[in-house]
Amino acid sequence: MTATEMGSNEQYNFEVVKKFAFMTIIWGLLGMSIGVYIASELAWPFMNMDIPYITFGRLRPAHTSSVIFGFGGSALFATSYYIVQRTCQARLVSDFLASFTFWGWQAAIIMGDISYMLGHTQSREYAEMEWPIDILIEIVWVSYLAVFVGTIMRRKQPHIYVANWFFMSFILATALLHTFNNLAIPVSLFHMKSYSLFSGTQDAMTQWWYGHNAVGFFLTAAFLGMMYYFVPKQAGRPIYSYRLSIVHFWALSFLYMWVGAHHLHWTALPDWTSTLAATFSIMLLLPSWGGMINGIMTLSGAWDKLRTDPVMRFMIVALSFYGMATFEGPLMALKDVNALSHYTDWTVGHVHSGALGWVAMISFGSLYHMIPRLWGTKLWSEKLVGVHFWLATIGVLMYITAMWISGITQGLMWRAFDQFGNLQYSFVESVAAMHPLYEMRAFGGMFFLSGMILMAINVMMTIRQGSTESAKATAAKLSMVNA
Repeated sequence: MTATEMGSNEQYNFEVVKKFAFMTIIWGLLGMSIGVYIASELAWPFMNMDIPYITFGRLRPAHTSSVIFGFGGSALFATSYYIVQRTCQARLVSDFLASFTFWGWQAAIIMGDISYMLGHTQSREYAEMEWPIDILIEIVWVSYLAVFVGTIMRRKQPHIYVANWFFMSFILATALLHTFNNLAIPVSLFHMKSYSLFSGTQDAMTQWWYGHNAVGFFLTAAFLGMMYYFVPKQAGRPIYSYRLSIVHFWALSFLYMWVGAHHLHWTALPDWTSTLAATFSIMLLLPSWGGMINGIMTLSGAWDKLRTDPVMRFMIVALSFYGMATFEGPLMALKDVNALSHYTDWTVGHVHSGALGWVAMISFGSLYHMIPRLWGTKLWSEKLVGVHFWLATIGVLMYITAMWISGITQGLMWRAFDQFGNLQYSFVESVAAMHPLYEMRAFGGMFFLSGMILMAINVMMTIRQGSTESAKATAAKLSMVNA
């Protein structure tokens, strides 16, 4: 470690960043393992054992909570705390609040997963064991906002780097979404049961305003913040167009808030509302691709890095999947396409092309860049990074291809009529037709999980290597002082 790096480690609070980075790996292993298991339950029914706690219905929300908020959330806390300190050249405003966000966030995810496995969910009309967890999340999130804003306010650089703009919008929008989506009336102060403030169509509208903006800000704007720092750093080049980054930031932030109702075509929602949402969804294609182009073109003049740098491959492939997913989303928002795709596995494939292809891949690349620098060493094995890249890429492609074929087949079978005007296929026949595709999806998940396991090994060995080197450096200093 150089003298400059040693000085920067004393200047910044990297301990909380290390903790969140470590838990990102743990939640990734746990959440993806659950995902592979529930995919296997659908592919091979004998795995549905007579144990209520591990049924598909209970493990599925535990899977989404673990990968989105456990893995993705921890990655965002880690990278945002790292980036805001480095770009502002200022230490986090409060070590205590930063530490509280770590322990509070982990506690909320653990309690949420346990409540799901016990069969308690926020079923909107009536919920058990949810409102205390919601309040804990609110307190943690307000603390996160205070730490992030406070650090920016004490910055030594007059300029606020664009990555921090995206992180700020993600923090503010998520606070707004969480607050209004979880408005509930507890039965009593000391009772876990509560009733949602919304019902019927209003509840559906609120739920999808939350749901799609969680995608828009938690899973898009936030990870774009990650991209805007780590892609230029890994490429060793400035961002392609700073002006484009600002334009697409404001366009993205404005348009995303309007598109949630495109999930409610052909429902009781007024037709004009879902039409407006579809219109804004189409418009959203432009700022989304603006971010993708800006990230990929940052590598202009340094394309040879894709041959030699597996970390760079993760980042560029992530941006490619981001571009693909943000083209597919507006396409599926069109009413005629939605009539075919809604309630089918096509939606599942679309979600995972974004979640695995964009969110996970950019997180992997960012962690591979950040972790060696946090522990003051080199990656234990760059070859393992390369193997992880191919396992992850093959896994994503197997998964989404299976779900695309499955979803379109489902949509066509469900709306096929015979010459008498009756449905041509029963629902059971469509399920039987999906079986080989569900097997393919499970194998794709296994590939992706295998890469995650290799990453965990690589990261653990890197941390161990860095700790050993640090101990040796400290011992050498002490011997020099004693001499």
